[in-house]
Amino acid sequence: MSRQLMLLGTGTSQGVPIIGCDCEICVSTDPADKRLRTSALYSENGVNILIDVGPDTRQQLLRAGISHLDAIILTHEHNDHIIGLDEIRPFNHRQKKAMPIYALKRVFDELSKRFNYVFDPEPYPGAPKIEVHEIKPYERFEIKGVSIMPLLIMHGDLPILGFRFENISYITDAKIIPTKSLELVKNTPHLVLNALHHVPHNMHLNLIEALDLVKVINPGKTYLTHMSHKMGLSKVIQPQLPDDVELGRDGLLIIC
Repeated sequence: MSRQLMLLGTGTSQGVPIIGCDCEICVSTDPADKRLRTSALYSENGVNILIDVGPDTRQQLLRAGISHLDAIILTHEHNDHIIGLDEIRPFNHRQKKAMPIYALKRVFDELSKRFNYVFDPEPYPGAPKIEVHEIKPYERFEIKGVSIMPLLIMHGDLPILGFRFENISYITDAKIIPTKSLELVKNTPHLVLNALHHVPHNMHLNLIEALDLVKVINPGKTYLTHMSHKMGLSKVIQPQLPDDVELGRDGLLIIC
């Protein structure tokens, strides 16, 4: 059984570096301090599932050398997680079929507004082609034999999705993880979890909150994602973390 997750992007909605910022993180030459918008690719026995399609999707997939996609699953409808939807067209052309997309109904309602040309009953020939698959928290679904449990996560007041695969749980943009979701990810061998920076935020976990949750979930290994430039230099922050917690970085491959 072959399973892995590649972190395609580990940055916030503005990415790191931020345009026009000259802080020490944004001017760092360390590749670990360069963060595209948060996204990941889960692969199991040759099935490739993209988690979120942000504004850096084209760059991320080219960099990772991804030549086929079986499906896309979406955490929520914020721009940094969906606005790259148009980049699926090469897969439509190459694979000669529509791209299956799995998301909450609310997310598809929003997609139909921002990408009305995709949802048009008579789309122009070059428009992206998608298959709509509505999913709900705690209702398990499968993609070509890959079993996925969607988890309810609270992004401030907005209900969004995290995902539990066989040996890895992927949670981003969380502020609160409800009790039922915590139970479903407890003792997961691998955990990807957001940690924005060091101070409190109304929509996202900060580093202290994320580390407190790690103690509750008790994963084998945790990788942090969705980090802003205010998190600090990777070479400075990593030594301060527990041995089983790692700052995620773009391109990191997690064998799970």
